[in-house]
Amino acid sequence: GWVAVRIEKRYKTQEICSRFDISKATLYKWEKQGLITNVTRDWRNWRTFSEKNITEIKNIIKSRDDKRG
Repeated sequence: GWVAVRIEKRYKTQEICSRFDISKATLYKWEKQGLITNVTRDWRNWRTFSEKNITEIKNIIKSRDDKRG
């Protein structure tokens, strides 16, 4: 039988940047470093981020803040 695909909420780069107060450059750097995984793109080839990516970003920020002391 076929598998129902659950439509996940996707977030645009701009939404992520304003939500976490980070720059696009930072976001792209983390993606390049493999800290944010499976970033998908929409029909315009713009990045879209999933809830899983949100969790990854939260963890990156948390560990970054932990290192800062």
